[in-house]
Parts: sequence; C-alpha cells; structure tokens
Amino acid sequence: MRQDARTPFDRALHRARVAAYGPGEFTGQESFMTAGEIRALAARAGIGTGTTVLDLCCGVAGPGRLLTRELGCDYLGVDFSATAVALAREHARGLPCRFAVARVPPLPPGTFEVVLLLEAMLAIADKAPVVRGVAAALRPGGRFAFTLEEGPPLTTAEQAAMPDPDTVWLTPLDELVACLERVGLAVTWLDDVSRAHRAMAAALADAFAADAGHIAAQLGRRALDDLLAAHRLWIDWLDAGRVRKLALVAERR
Repeated sequence: MRQDARTPFDRALHRARVAAYGPGEFTGQESFMTAGEIRALAARAGIGTGTTVLDLCCGVAGPGRLLTRELGCDYLGVDFSATAVALAREHARGLPCRFAVARVPPLPPGTFEVVLLLEAMLAIADKAPVVRGVAAALRPGGRFAFTLEEGPPLTTAEQAAMPDPDTVWLTPLDELVACLERVGLAVTWLDDVSRAHRAMAAALADAFAADAGHIAAQLGRRALDDLLAAHRLWIDWLDAGRVRKLALVAERR
C-alpha cells in the first residue's frame, strides 16, 4: 500500500503520531517537522494576516491548517493526491482554506507572497522546473519557504534499502542554491534542523513500533515494515551526517 492512498494511513498512524510529537506539537503534519518549527519557518517567511500563501504538495495540510487558524493567512493548498486533498478539506472544515488537486509543476495560476514546500522537495526528482515555477508565482519580494534533505544522491545500495526509493531524491545544497539563483531567488535564511529531525524520526519509529498491532491491522504487515525500515534509515543517515535536514527561506529579488 503506497502512502498516496492517504485515508488509511491518516487513520492508522494518527494515535502513534500524537504520542510521538508530544503535547501541542502534532497538527496533522506528515513529516518530521513539529508545530513549533512550522510556526518558526512561517515567521521567517513573513506570513501574517491576509498573506497570500501557496502550499505545494500540501498532503492533508496539517501545517496549512495551523497557519490559517493561527495567523489568518489567505491559503491555497495543492496536492496530486485526491484522497489527501479530500482529507484536507474534511479536517479544514470551518477554516477559510482552499485546496486543489494538481500535479506540480506546473503551478496554479496567480501570484503569491509566500510559497511553501514543506518536507516534499525530497520527492521531486527534477527540482529545476518547480523552482522556476515558484519564482514565476512569487510577487517581487515574495518568499519561498521550504525544507531540504541535503546530500549526494542515493547509491544503488541505498536505493535498494529504502522503501519507495523513487520518492527519495537528495540534493547537495550548493546545487539547489545555484538553481534558486538562476531564477532570481536568493537565500535569506537557513537553519540546520538535522538533530531535531533525527530525534523526531526516532520518536516516530518508537511510536509506530509500540502501536504495531493496530497499524498492521489497518495497513498490513508489509506497510508497517516499510514504514519502520524507512524511519530507521533516516535515523542512521542523520546520525552519520549522510543527510542533513535544512529549513530555508529564499526571496525573489
């Protein structure tokens, strides 16, 4: 079962995710980011009341719902998964969020003050078309706030060890920065969150293992084993420095 079938994963993993993140830090995100990190990145990107925000690869839009609820931004979330968007709409009931089902690129029409891409750059093999689309979608002075799994591409052996390796496309930081600069985006802030995300990956792996019976009953043993294997690889890679997790803001000049 692939994670683009979001409904069973959302239901099966919910209580383990709540336990892993701890009080106040789980907001429906499908990643290693805490609610505090989401708020901090939003602050760096200048998101506030009425800010026009495009959230790419939003999934079930936990971060988007948090920012809309707390900051009052004008929010549009986009994801290719119809089930993810359906869940996002269900969870966002009563909030002024908008959603669309679409693959990226291309980006939706219109211009925005902030574009978000949280914990999803990894799944994009060719990042240049997305970065070009982001630059075109941003107003002058607009900000691109995103996270990056930084490092050399996976080796053949690493691809064999990682479940769903076709969604794991690491990128060296200098290559990504050069890609941004070619389209007029300049990095204005960068934070290394590797240690925090290593701790979060470990907490999630422990919570999934503790709730293994419930998760396997909902998703099947193979899906549980793949989930645990992927999290253990991230723990090892972050421990060894094979991968760094970065949060960045780039501004359109």
